[in-house]
Amino acid sequence: VPTAPEQKAIAVFLDRETAKIDALVSKREQLIALSEEKRAALITHAVTEGLNPTVPMKASGNAAVAQVPSHWKVRRNRRVFREVDERSVTGLEELLTVSHITGVTPRSEKEVYMFLADSTEGYKVCRAGDLAINTMWAYMGAVGIAWQEGIVSPSYNVYRPREKGEYSPYYLDYLYRTPPYICEINRHSKGIWKSRLRLYPDAFFEMCTLTPPLEEQELILQYIERQCGLTDAFTGKLRDSIECLREYRTALISAAVTGKIDVRGQVA
Repeated sequence: VPTAPEQKAIAVFLDRETAKIDALVSKREQLIALSEEKRAALITHAVTEGLNPTVPMKASGNAAVAQVPSHWKVRRNRRVFREVDERSVTGLEELLTVSHITGVTPRSEKEVYMFLADSTEGYKVCRAGDLAINTMWAYMGAVGIAWQEGIVSPSYNVYRPREKGEYSPYYLDYLYRTPPYICEINRHSKGIWKSRLRLYPDAFFEMCTLTPPLEEQELILQYIERQCGLTDAFTGKLRDSIECLREYRTALISAAVTGKIDVRGQVA
């Protein structure tokens, strides 16, 4: 057991050194947050205003976005989507979940601790390219395109584009998860308070979808993939460095309290 002066020296040393490490971690976390904000802003701008800053603009007539490129269409959702209510007979299809963070993903890939029904027979079938909306969490942005066939909760709403070849599913996924569209979902939802807001089909069909030419959608997607790839690589390195700093912090504490390093000469 260290003597009282040694214990005090260890405490002073660790307070000083861990504070330095914590400051470095905090700065990296701030950089990650700023990078993610920049990423979201880049996506929003690309899918709502396009890539050409000199293109003529027009009033969209859509509360989500005030102006759009003049050659884009703004189409009411009743003309873009149809609601699908196809039910599973066996319930054996892949169970999908819709999150405001990850969009539509297999439930098996997520750490979900919520109640799961004994049987998924009668769940709604969702096919690749369908737009699925988690009715309970739509106000948070729990909406996205399904990338595989599966089933979703009967309380979800599933919408399928009416015309093939007019929309890239990737474009729709980005568009409907942007902050302006989440605000628009909130505006069209009904409920006595925010946590009880629900987006029902009649209200969804009153919303509008921005429609660039398909070729332009593809260019927008290529741009997003390229730019976000750079951003994601940067944030990945920051997260790796944070993990290394936290491991170093743990190792430093362990070494100091077990006497593996002598801190007496490092404390004034």
